[in-house]
Parts: sequence; structure tokens; C-alpha cells
Amino acid sequence: MGLIAFLFPGQGSQVVGMRGKTGGDDTLFRRADQVLGLGLTRLVDEGPQEELTQTANAQPALLVTGLTAATAVEKLGRTPDVVLGHSLGEYTALVQAGVLEFEDALRLVRLRGELMARAVASTPGRMAAVIGAEPSALEALVAELSRDGILEITNRNAPGQVVLSGEERMIGRAVDELKARRVGRGMPLDVSAPFHSSMMRPMAEQFGKALEDVVFSRPSLRFIDNVTGGEEVEPGLIREKLVRQLYSPVLFEQGVLTAAGMGVTTFVECGPKTVLSGLVKRIVKDVEILSSEALLA
Repeated sequence: MGLIAFLFPGQGSQVVGMRGKTGGDDTLFRRADQVLGLGLTRLVDEGPQEELTQTANAQPALLVTGLTAATAVEKLGRTPDVVLGHSLGEYTALVQAGVLEFEDALRLVRLRGELMARAVASTPGRMAAVIGAEPSALEALVAELSRDGILEITNRNAPGQVVLSGEERMIGRAVDELKARRVGRGMPLDVSAPFHSSMMRPMAEQFGKALEDVVFSRPSLRFIDNVTGGEEVEPGLIREKLVRQLYSPVLFEQGVLTAAGMGVTTFVECGPKTVLSGLVKRIVKDVEILSSEALLA
């Protein structure tokens, strides 16, 4: 029997009404409302989408949604051996693995979102997915354009699928140039900041100090981090990598390959939509790919 990996999505997956696809248990949502003093449940259920997408709201909303979906999937008899998150989803994975307590993770991701929003208040930033670009051509284009402003490759998601982050004006230019030069197809993402770019560095020190006050435990499941795409077991190094993750590329493709190398034969995406499921299909073959959305329908 092969191993089972639970995958947890990051920002961009949030959608009004997503709580209705998590099995009906509202326990964690009620706890989140109490911990944050915020009407998170109402926002997830009723929106508006624009407010839900604000990073300080989207991060805790996706954390709670992912964990609720994972609990419901476990009740169906599928339990994880390995956990892997994408960006914000890494915190969901850490709660699932017992590294972070739910309340601590909730407060951290709320703070993380607030700091990220503040970091780009004076210089707006965005992200865009790039599909079908030949790596060397894309890297050359990014190197050329970045002479005029901040533009970086920040997510390596799957073969032929990466993400750019940077100043809002530079993302717009990149999308236009990709089309004009027929390098690939650029699609702006539904996120409110340029995550994992150097624009996030100003908030890294403050967030790192907040992490020092939080207890990190050794993972009870095999945990794969975003910064290296490899397994990590040391609590101190997990804490350190969460700081680096703020301004470092997300190596999701490598993480999935690491999971497959461990013997994972079933990947279950826990959360709204099936973005990560689509990426896994492009990374590894001959594995079972499931989603909580389908399992709980």
C-alpha cells in the first residue's frame, strides 16, 4: 500500500460559500470567530468576495477551510501520512501535522496577512501565473524587464507553470510582453499582494519575532516545506523556513516529487477548488489524485 498525502492550497483558492463544501462541521469556524474577534464565518459564507480576498482575511479563512475539509476526509477513512501546503497552505499542513496549535496558527496567519498588506501599501504589487513558457525564454524576459522595477519568478508549481510576483505595473507589463513575444500566457491571480517576492522582506523581521513566541513541535506526520521542497523534521528549522518562505520561491513541484519519492501514491487536496490537483497531474504520473470537494459532494 502506498502512502497518502494531504495537500493544502494557498491564496487564490478562496471563494465565498466555500465552507459549504467542507462537510458541514462548523467547530473550527466558531473557534476562529472567538480567537480572532472577527466575523470570519459570515465573511466566508456571505462575502463580499473582494473583502474575503484581502490577504488578512483570506489567510485565516483558507486555514480553517482546509483543516475542516481534512477532518471530514479523515472521517471517510482516508488519513494522511505526508502533508504539503502551497504557500499559506503550509500553515494548514503544520497544524495537521501537530507542529502548530490551531489557535497559534490562526493568529499567525492573520498577522502574516496584515504585515503583507502593510509591506506593499506604498508600492502596490500583484502576481500572475505563466503557462507554457520555455524556462530560459521566461527567465530572459524577467531579467530584461526587472531592470525597470521589481519582477521575480516566485512559484515553481509544475512543468510549464510558474508564477511571477512584483510591482503591479511590472506584472501588467510582463503579461503584455508574454503575449506580444509569444513566450507564454500570463494570467493575473486573484491575490492582493506580491507574495514570496523581495517586496515581502520588510515584514520578515517583525514576523520572525512573532514566531519566536510560538511553540513548534516535532511533526507527527511527514512534512514537506516550500522553501526547499524537501522533508523537514526540526521545529527550529521549520520556524526559520517560515520566515524565509515570505520572500523565497515556493518549490511546490519539487515538494510533490519529494512526496512521490517517499512512496506517496494518493494525493488528496483539502480545501476549495482543485488547483493543486491540476498541478500534481502535471508533475507525477500513475498516482491517485482526489479532492475534498469531490469526496464530500
